[in-house]
Amino acid sequence: MKYGEKIVNEFDVEKDLEIWPNEHKRDYLIKMTLPEFSCLCPRSGYPDYATIYLEYTPDEWVVELKAIKLYINSFRERHISHENSANEIYSVLERKLKPKYMKIVADYNPRGNVHTVIEIDSSRL
Repeated sequence: MKYGEKIVNEFDVEKDLEIWPNEHKRDYLIKMTLPEFSCLCPRSGYPDYATIYLEYTPDEWVVELKAIKLYINSFRERHISHENSANEIYSVLERKLKPKYMKIVADYNPRGNVHTVIEIDSSRL
């Protein structure tokens, strides 16, 4: 196993999702695009691909960029639905960062004539 595969396969969101103190008191918006998300369909095992759009207004914490990349990559061998993957990402980041605002959009590539977009927005919850 190559070192990158080992890191992703052994990624533990509880200990490896590194967060840093937010050094700024003003409100600002962080936007990330994660265009290489992949996971496996829980029914067929076929791969699913998506672009994950994350935006949040931090309170006390921000997520370290390499850590979010590794977390997103840790889904690639998991059998998980579109809805569950988007909700898990949202829940983990909400719990760890406790942001003032957060929105996640999981825009899945079409497969079998179906295009799925999952959007979770704290301003609408």
